[in-house]
Amino acid sequence: MHALNEDERLARLKSAPLRLLRMHFEAGVGHLGGNLSALDILLAAYHLVLTTGDHFVLSKGHAAGALYVTFWTMGWLAEEDLVQFHKDGTRLSGHPPPSGIEGILFATGSLGHGLGLSNGLALAQRFRQESGRVICLTSDGEWNEGSNWESLIFARHQRLANLTIIVDQNGLQGFGTTQEVADLSPLAEKFRAFGLQTVEVDGHDQNALKEAMSILDPSGPLVIIANTTKGHGVSFMEHRMEWHYLPLTDELYKLACQEQTQS
Repeated sequence: MHALNEDERLARLKSAPLRLLRMHFEAGVGHLGGNLSALDILLAAYHLVLTTGDHFVLSKGHAAGALYVTFWTMGWLAEEDLVQFHKDGTRLSGHPPPSGIEGILFATGSLGHGLGLSNGLALAQRFRQESGRVICLTSDGEWNEGSNWESLIFARHQRLANLTIIVDQNGLQGFGTTQEVADLSPLAEKFRAFGLQTVEVDGHDQNALKEAMSILDPSGPLVIIANTTKGHGVSFMEHRMEWHYLPLTDELYKLACQEQTQS
């Protein structure tokens, strides 16, 4: 862990999208679309909301790259760590690892079952009379899973007011749009039907995300629908399902970096 001064922290924060692109390009791996849709959510959570005693669970494990880059902006990972992304023997695997990186509590996957784990953390905090909170980031496609709805029933029944559920609603998943694969729209209304306070925000507006994550509902969990763009900030990736998978070529990497530099 490297303690950053304020100028270093701000410089890393500003360059986070570029560092994410570079890390994936050098590793020759995909999943950039969903990483770019989630990056602002992660940056807002770690830089503007989370404090000592809080926990964050990345249920959409494909966005591990965005989590690692966020840790880099905090000074928790170094450059030499990021260059090992997806390499043999690395701590920075394609999905969050079960051990080896402080701040990552669980291994999560493409449909990461993070909400059930977050329920356990939140309930344990209550039993221990701890003041912290738990924030769990899920994908919208992840809500095709019955286990998430079972977890939601549990969270509502237990009135886990220290739990915040964020949905990265980018409208795309592995085999098409969420409407084509298993339409749950409007998803926000499904959560409201459980009696949960549910707010919708621009998932690329970090101040709006901070404001939403600052809401505490004493009656039970809070749900935040973060409306995002898959491949955010890279024109040829935005709203394109194939960027759930494709790695960057040399030419496309240069183009993506040029667009990010000019934005």
